[in-house]
Amino acid sequence: MTQEILLTTGIYDLIKDLIRRKKVTPLEEETLLLQLKKAKQLTRKNLPLDVVTVDSKVNIKNLETNEEEIYTFVAPARAKKKNNTESIISPMGLALVGNKTGDVVKWNFGEEEKQFEITNVERLD
Repeated sequence: MTQEILLTTGIYDLIKDLIRRKKVTPLEEETLLLQLKKAKQLTRKNLPLDVVTVDSKVNIKNLETNEEEIYTFVAPARAKKKNNTESIISPMGLALVGNKTGDVVKWNFGEEEKQFEITNVERLD
């Protein structure tokens, strides 16, 4: 993915720290480094409401299967399966963070590349 993404400085720093501490696969690291080079950093107040970030409810459509899924992304310490929340630094969170409604995202999940369209983003705060 080569499109510009929009990140808060906190998320930008969190991703840089994941890379530095080798908490991602080599392929994820390569993709994330490319994204960070093109990323625009904004304050949370200036981040458009349709951009995926912490405390966002995100609807996506898998473009191969046409299946729709909903994710609620939160800070890593607040992610709990029983609450149906997912960490913003989970594989899906990293794939979608910084993108906005209408964007098509390609991401490698292990051995397989998947392609999604973000159909809706709702800020929870």
